[in-house]
Amino acid sequence: MALSEDSKERIVRTVDFGKQVLHYGWVPFVLYIGYTQGGRPSLIKLISPLA
Repeated sequence: MALSEDSKERIVRTVDFGKQVLHYGWVPFVLYIGYTQGGRPSLIKLISPLA
């Protein structure tokens, strides 16, 4: 089954959009998961290198 040029172009645009979403959304996603699933550290633990 051969795809038409319009279908190929739509697939390429969808994949490119997905790559951009993954590229710009990865770090905020990881930070969100870490913040919601992990324990919340106190301010002194974030600031102090010895804590």
